[in-house]
Amino acid sequence: MKLAIFASLFASAAAFAPASSGRATSQIAETKSDLEALGKQLNPIVGYFDPLDLTEAALWGQSNEFTIGWLRQAENKHG
Repeated sequence: MKLAIFASLFASAAAFAPASSGRATSQIAETKSDLEALGKQLNPIVGYFDPLDLTEAALWGQSNEFTIGWLRQAENKHG
């Protein structure tokens, strides 16, 4: 009986242990030239495509690299 109680307590405590993250890391392109090279590598037919010219934008008065990084993060987060 004590073993069953101990086993159930141990199992419930293990549920709150931090899980190991098996996420793969990837390099983020943060300049327009990085995006152009990545576009040609991933889709050689279309290549680099930025119809709204967002790579030249400076959102919130920040640099182009910040804007590209912010947009890439939002794209990764929201799909």
